Amino acid sequence: MALRPILLCLAIAWGLPLAASAQVISGIDTAPPQTLAAARAGQTANPALSYRQKRKPEKPPVAWMRLVTYPGPLGDMHGYLATVPEQKSRVPAIIWISGGDTAIGNFWSPQPRSNDQSAAAFREAGMAVFYPAVRGLNGNPGQVESYFGELDDLVAATRWLKSQPYIDPERVYLGGHSSGGTMALLAAEYASEWAAVFAFGPVTDPQLYGNGLWGVQPVAATDNAGQRLRAPYLWLDSITIPTLVLEGDDGNAIDIAEFRKVNHNPKARFHVIEGCSHFSILRPGSEMIARAIQDGAVNDLMLKDRFELACE
Repeated sequence: MALRPILLCLAIAWGLPLAASAQVISGIDTAPPQTLAAARAGQTANPALSYRQKRKPEKPPVAWMRLVTYPGPLGDMHGYLATVPEQKSRVPAIIWISGGDTAIGNFWSPQPRSNDQSAAAFREAGMAVFYPAVRGLNGNPGQVESYFGELDDLVAATRWLKSQPYIDPERVYLGGHSSGGTMALLAAEYASEWAAVFAFGPVTDPQLYGNGLWGVQPVAATDNAGQRLRAPYLWLDSITIPTLVLEGDDGNAIDIAEFRKVNHNPKARFHVIEGCSHFSILRPGSEMIARAIQDGAVNDLMLKDRFELACE
């Protein structure tokens, strides 16, 4: 099987080695007859690396975003919360997970429309945006567990966000891009805390990232059980909330085709958008989703057979 185009691009940009998809997913092609939450019960993360970022996130230099803490399973965790000016009523919100190593960073500076990884389109549409740092990152307690305990952190972050007086708890969404999109999709398979989940450019198995996220292959090659619990293409039947997955045809479209082959869950929809890349799809795709959220039309979005976006 060919290497993923977008992973090849990232490897070239970062100077990182890649894992071949056939090597990663060999031997774990059949979804087990249980939910991801049930399969994880009693299991431990058992990561192949011990990694923790000690440096805490900086304070945003803008008034509309602030550094906050939320109560996570391991203790207080950092996050950035972008709010909407002059909130007179409860607003919808989205929790956003960025790509790369999924740590939080500079989400306040303007980014080009061709590669806007800031999720600014949601805030500009009148939504609050919460960027939670998960365990082992940005000075948070614990260590990186590579798509295991991080899901529990996202659940905790969501519950904290819903408790804020200016947030509409019935309209809290989850989104992510690239490695963050993979985490968002896996979270949709694990829990049902969100009104809907939007994943841009996920992969079928995070083992495909190789050493690209934290410098070491996150799960040992001999740990088949650990790999299964982190491979979103095995747990699509666990999804119980609307979940929309988007990718550009000039991106990581091979994985979307593989998701489609194994998916029988009407709650999960997978689309490849013509004329878009792994990065250029973000801004117009986020604008489309934000409009649907504000118009109460997310269910209509889920029913669409195809999308046309003006990607730069």
